[in-house]
Amino acid sequence: MAPRTDFPPVRACLFDMDGLLLDTEDIYTLCVNELLLKHKKEKFPLPWSIKAQLQGRPGPAALDIFHDWADLPISREQYKEEYYALQAQKFPHTTALPGVKEFLQKLGSTRYWDLKEDATTNGADQKPAAKPHRVHIALATSSHEANFRMKTNHIQELFTVFETHRRVLGDDPRIPEGRGKPLPDIYLIALQTINDSLPKGEEPITPEECLVFEDSIPGVEAGRRAGMRVIWCPHPMLKQEVDKTGDEKLVLAGLLNQAEIEKEKAAEVDKEKAEAGFTNGAKKTDTNVLADTETVPEKPIDANTEKPSDADAEKPGEIDDGWAEYLPSLVSFPYEKYGIQIPNAEVEEDPVMKESAKIDEGEVLQAVQTKVADA
Repeated sequence: MAPRTDFPPVRACLFDMDGLLLDTEDIYTLCVNELLLKHKKEKFPLPWSIKAQLQGRPGPAALDIFHDWADLPISREQYKEEYYALQAQKFPHTTALPGVKEFLQKLGSTRYWDLKEDATTNGADQKPAAKPHRVHIALATSSHEANFRMKTNHIQELFTVFETHRRVLGDDPRIPEGRGKPLPDIYLIALQTINDSLPKGEEPITPEECLVFEDSIPGVEAGRRAGMRVIWCPHPMLKQEVDKTGDEKLVLAGLLNQAEIEKEKAAEVDKEKAEAGFTNGAKKTDTNVLADTETVPEKPIDANTEKPSDADAEKPGEIDDGWAEYLPSLVSFPYEKYGIQIPNAEVEEDPVMKESAKIDEGEVLQAVQTKVADA
């Protein structure tokens, strides 16, 4: 098919974290390989054909896939205990991947267009195609809060561009059970956090005005099923694995059908619960649900980000449709191609920018201190 070229300018960038912003995918591999050497040498090292299936998924789903393949001679409980202990040793030493720091700083600087009422296109690095606008940013990671803290507490400055209310983690209660990547919920919720906090008078952002950044195949599929454009920036070894099979176009379209697999698994779990007499997480008695169990209705997704209820809901893309592309890294990102205008570096010295940065950093620091105190 002919690729689409008439996209609106990008107004929101939504980011995965592991393997996209941080070098944590290599750390995950190191931890797994240490345990394979210890418990099942014939499976060492973890092949990328399996690794590719683990990336981007919620922890429990990834562990299921790994254990089905590894068939370790230890219990899952023992494996998790040893695995998490290794992670606790290594995660505090994570570093940003090439180009990430500069890229996030430049996107963060686009708030200048909102802060300076008299800002003009003369402050942009490149010739603009449209009126300059702020690019809103949100985080959408499958990492749970405890792991997120371990991975980022020593590099908090890198994450100050992500306002705390625009961070959606893997254990966020707004993500329904069984609806992690490759399903689109986490990205739709991330967009909702942006739309819920837009300045007064700014039009809600639509999915097609979003650009998702992902390194994993399930993550690309999640972005495509959310109706968003996607940048796939994989680990070099994952790209090599995909090149072997010639599946890059399928990856970019979100057509590897992983979401269907996840739905089937979730349906099986629901069926098992129903057969066991469980409904909404509570076991039925002969008369009613247990008295101390409260059913909490799901928070509705905003109309501007809501998934369609018809047959087109959550559909992936099509091959060569122009909605996704591969980039080897975030170095030298083509901002102009996506309608993103970056102010000159000098604007960071503007008093209004410095004041805004202080507010953002203070919000993040207060949130971290509160979470640590609660831990």
